[in-house]
Amino acid sequence: MHYAIVTETWPPEVNGVALTVRSLEQGLRSRGHRVSLVRPRQHAGQSAQIDETLVAGAGLPRYPGLKFGLPAMHRLLRLWRDTRPDAIYVATEGPLGWSALRAARRLGIPAATGFHTRFDTYMRDYGVAFMQPVALRWMRHFHNSADCTLVPTRELQTFLHAQKFDNVVLLPRAVDTAFFDPARRDPALRAKWGLGDGDIAAIHVGRVAAEKNLALAVRAFRALQRTHPRARFVWVGDGPARAALQREHPDFVFCGVQRGDALARHFASGDVFVFPSRSETFGNVTLEAMASGVPTVAFDYGAAREHLRDGLHGAAVADGDDDGFAAAVCRIGGDAAARAGMGRAARAAVANLQPEQVAAEFDRILEQLARAGGGQHAGAVAA
Repeated sequence: MHYAIVTETWPPEVNGVALTVRSLEQGLRSRGHRVSLVRPRQHAGQSAQIDETLVAGAGLPRYPGLKFGLPAMHRLLRLWRDTRPDAIYVATEGPLGWSALRAARRLGIPAATGFHTRFDTYMRDYGVAFMQPVALRWMRHFHNSADCTLVPTRELQTFLHAQKFDNVVLLPRAVDTAFFDPARRDPALRAKWGLGDGDIAAIHVGRVAAEKNLALAVRAFRALQRTHPRARFVWVGDGPARAALQREHPDFVFCGVQRGDALARHFASGDVFVFPSRSETFGNVTLEAMASGVPTVAFDYGAAREHLRDGLHGAAVADGDDDGFAAAVCRIGGDAAARAGMGRAARAAVANLQPEQVAAEFDRILEQLARAGGGQHAGAVAA
């Protein structure tokens, strides 16, 4: 089969969408398929690789270094008339994504979309909550222009069905447990953070921005620190809120964006993963922390709802219970024996979430669309 993937974010950009889409692309290739990629050019002079089409893009507000793709329907029409894919996957809802869906519809090519980002909840986090219904209508119109929408959790599938999204199909997420591994714990790295063997590293990995509910992370850590003064809060990532956070909390350890082996070592060197975000579609970092043997405190939705068992792998806190979240960070962070047991159980819980299984399911969905044949709503995909 020949599949096309259209995305407005791609490594070396570091975010959950880019890394998830690359994993899907690699999975299809490993199964013997031809995969062509359409994405914005990330810098001037960048050359396209084999089976890659680079289009013009523009900077994304509040996301330095990221771009959205400009409309490119006519270019995609020419491209796909010349080398027609059997099906396409559109990962992002920007102008390039819209162009891809319109071109696919005109050419009668079946298309799936991925629901990766809760833009409706971002409206709340950035102080324009009244725009949430508008954002949801916009996303529904986009995704209902495709033949199916892929989501990572049953919870989100149920929600979107209730919001009149058509043909919402579950595609679970995976984690590379050979990469994210407790064996990568690094005493030398912990020493750089100012920690000894018995000290506590609370860790947050992700974008340092308003939508991540950072004030609660700070509050929870300060509560832990009152009873464990040598504890340190380690932040991995970057974003628009970092400068203010660093200025207001000079004792915090800011490590910036980490990739590859360094990221795995940072995860495994933490003692409790503090993840108070309430705007994730999934939250890949939850699985990465669990695979690294780090007990996790998160709200009970997304990846935590699917995989994190409260009291066994960490804490899955009821949505909106900020006091409960802070209490869980204190309780788990301050109990070395509980952390050790939870870390082992968390690692075991995600051991079977292999990328190869997700690739096989993704392949099945796209093949089913391709065999159903051309155009919008070519046929419902079996969930």
